Amino acid sequence: MLDLRQMAALAAIIEEQSFEKAARKLHITQSAVSQRLRQLEEKLGQTLVVRSNPIQATRAGQQAVKYFRQVSMLQNELMDELSLEQQSGYTKVSIGVNADSLETWFLDAMAPLLNERQLLLDMKVDDQDQTHHLLRTGEVLGCITASPEAMQGCSCIPLGVTPYRCLASPEYIARYFPDGVDAAGFFRAPVAEFNNKDELQNRYLEKFFDVAPGDYPRHRIPSSVTFFEMILRGYACGMVPDQQSREMVAAGKAVDMTPGRYLAIPLYWHVWNLKSDLAKSLTHCLTDAADVHLDSFDDHPDLTHPG
Repeated sequence: MLDLRQMAALAAIIEEQSFEKAARKLHITQSAVSQRLRQLEEKLGQTLVVRSNPIQATRAGQQAVKYFRQVSMLQNELMDELSLEQQSGYTKVSIGVNADSLETWFLDAMAPLLNERQLLLDMKVDDQDQTHHLLRTGEVLGCITASPEAMQGCSCIPLGVTPYRCLASPEYIARYFPDGVDAAGFFRAPVAEFNNKDELQNRYLEKFFDVAPGDYPRHRIPSSVTFFEMILRGYACGMVPDQQSREMVAAGKAVDMTPGRYLAIPLYWHVWNLKSDLAKSLTHCLTDAADVHLDSFDDHPDLTHPG
């Protein structure tokens, strides 16, 4: 039987990436944290963290933390059901979500749970092609991702489709594409990308203009709001989801550069297969909100999955 105090020490070390910060979080001494980790590593017969800067979990450490978080969630739910004292406390839930969903429809999805339960959300934000690794490493209970491949021990529930279109301001188009949108213009026209993991612009330009990733200038803007604002101000063009852009397009402040040419990004909810009321409630809230905010899979036969 694994010692949950030792497991909690491991989880705190990995979350805080520091023995000192882990000790403060657990309200114990740093030597006690080190001792609990050493005892756990001895029991499992494996090194669980790489003592580097920052500290990183080994593969065994990732699996151990994943197990601890699953057990902790089930334990919290049991305490909520059996103890009146626990009803005044909060349950922390970690979810991986892409930035565009977080900025548009995700809060609407969470509203019923936040209104009914005492939840603390721990959001892990990454590109929709990348959130899958958060589930694999045990950092989250579930994640929203563009990948349809279910991991072992997890369920994959289709949510819907987000169309991404290449948008620009009228001034940007007049400046860089006075004779029409073509491949040559993209060699000098700046494009916005969210971060170094963002492949939407690359896929769009390769698919429709045969422009390679290194052939165009780019801004890197890791904020969905500022990303779109850069486009509206004429500093860049970029791939924007319909849920975020409809009003601005209707008002003429943003223009679809290539009408009919877009990327249909599917979204799926991946969640651990736990007999957990919270996991079930999360799934229901997300699927209900997706029915309202996302497009149907039937509307977009040509989907763009992670490469």
